[in-house]
Amino acid sequence: MDMLIILFLLTSAALPLASPDPNDEACLTHVSQTLKDPLKNLQNWTKPNFANPCNGFTSYLPGVTCNNGRIYKLSLTNLSLQGSISPFLSNCTNLQSLDLSSNSISGPIPQELQYLLNLAVLNLSSNRLEGVIPPQITFCAYLNVIDLHENLLTGQIPQQLGFLSRLSAFDVSYNKLSGPIPASLGNRSGNRPSFNVTSFEGNKDLYGYPLPPMKSKGLSVLAIVGIGLGSGLASLVLSFTGVCIWLKIRDEKMAAEEGKMSHPMPDY
Repeated sequence: MDMLIILFLLTSAALPLASPDPNDEACLTHVSQTLKDPLKNLQNWTKPNFANPCNGFTSYLPGVTCNNGRIYKLSLTNLSLQGSISPFLSNCTNLQSLDLSSNSISGPIPQELQYLLNLAVLNLSSNRLEGVIPPQITFCAYLNVIDLHENLLTGQIPQQLGFLSRLSAFDVSYNKLSGPIPASLGNRSGNRPSFNVTSFEGNKDLYGYPLPPMKSKGLSVLAIVGIGLGSGLASLVLSFTGVCIWLKIRDEKMAAEEGKMSHPMPDY
């Protein structure tokens, strides 16, 4: 028995540890360059640590979680971070969860996130992100959470997002989105969950189910009828006034002509 234990320990010691991945190093390097950390919450995020961010399943970098020597979760929430999201974040190819919520990050959502093919959770809520929602993120076929609420995003919601078969949580409320809500999101069929009003509210120019009908920005029917009646009445008054003036001028002219005819003819 003791011999078996010794053999097991020797075999385990001989197994090579997962070597650092250069893609993860490049990912962290660029992310640290584009994010600003005014409160110094990421002091350990230094280049020497980027070279070997994972030690098996653990990491000494705040917000980084590893799995077998690769970064699979990045969670930097509520750290007062500023700056922008680096497109080189896509180098963390094993990433399954990205949470940068509750910061002051600005700029666009990089379309390069489409290369995170294992991504299941995308939470960029409560920031200052601008621009459109990149339709390319639908290439992340494993996405089951997309939370982008409380940003400054504009444009329309990409139709393709509704075709993510695993999507179970979706929130784009309180942005500046416009246009129709894709039926593939608001009225999903089959076993796929539909999303209610709270997923879309707070976007002034967004419309369609499940949001209530938009209030008309034009004139109401009664206002239009009233204007029509008022215009008709005004036209009638103007026409009547015009006729009266014409009749008065005609009568004055006829009276003048009669005065000329009644004057005695001069003797020659």
